[in-house]
Amino acid sequence: MSNPSVPADQLEKLRELLDQPKRLVIVSHYNPDGDAIGSSVGLMHILRGAGHAVKVVLPNTPADFLDWMPGRAEALCFDRSPDASLSTIRTSDIVLCLDFNQLDRIGGLEEAVRGAKTKVLIDHHQQPGEFAAVMFSDVTASSTCQMVYDIAVALGFEDHIGLEAATCLYTGMVTDSGSFRFRSTTPHTMRVAADLMERGVAIDVIHGAIADTNSADRLRLLGFTLHERMTVLPDLRTTVIGLNKDDLKRFNFKTGDTEGFVNYGLSIKGMRLAAFFVERPDVVKISLRSKGDLPVDRFLKEHFEGGGHANAAGGQSKESLEASVQKFMSLLPAFLAAHPE
Repeated sequence: MSNPSVPADQLEKLRELLDQPKRLVIVSHYNPDGDAIGSSVGLMHILRGAGHAVKVVLPNTPADFLDWMPGRAEALCFDRSPDASLSTIRTSDIVLCLDFNQLDRIGGLEEAVRGAKTKVLIDHHQQPGEFAAVMFSDVTASSTCQMVYDIAVALGFEDHIGLEAATCLYTGMVTDSGSFRFRSTTPHTMRVAADLMERGVAIDVIHGAIADTNSADRLRLLGFTLHERMTVLPDLRTTVIGLNKDDLKRFNFKTGDTEGFVNYGLSIKGMRLAAFFVERPDVVKISLRSKGDLPVDRFLKEHFEGGGHANAAGGQSKESLEASVQKFMSLLPAFLAAHPE
């Protein structure tokens, strides 16, 4: 059975690009999450094993709960090392674009990547842009990490998926599949996870590193958020959370502290949609999660400069927090009515 993550024509193009040792750069999206870091650093290990010189460049520094991943410390971050980041991209032979499919998702790296002669896309988000010479786009894949595994195996690089690479890939699969509970989890997903375990992945260590790194401030922020800032709309089967800059300052906010907060609203019995708004210095970030056939990616694309997956997507608003929430609420009834269960 053919694998939609690995089209034969694209695989042959990639095989030709990698037939001799090259200088490769792997780039992922702004505010990189577990799948972004896991796929990037995991592929770095695999391609180094295949004889290539490989570096990872990120648009900004990831949340520190991902710092433990093998090879993460080697990644260049544009917000901390702008000159080195851009130079690395501009002097590479190939730029591999992982876990994003539009160049406006990579912040200050966009111009340099756009100017790269040869680009390869590996991604599982909806509606990919046509900017890469080689494109692996599979919206049915649970994660970009799963795609990286499939492509590596198809290339004959199985022996290069060592413990470090396997640990990174498993981490991204866990985080992007909601610990294998989202509908994107398939029997193939579990087979890939099983193979990574057989390569030595310690799942208890990984789950602990992801979940058991809370600060006291983060837990207090979570408690405050659920008690003081969450609105439940039973008639619309929707929850809405909004955090302002003062809320974040009160609890000594650090990047990554609100990761996963949106999911708590969706966990309430009977809820169909959860919305999370957080005020940042120059923009209001929006996260939506849904159940069933409620396409939040399309909603955010049409109204809030966003996108992502059908049941999990992000966007932004240049308006105030209050105005952003009000706009969302005004659009919500029609959106829900257009997608009845």
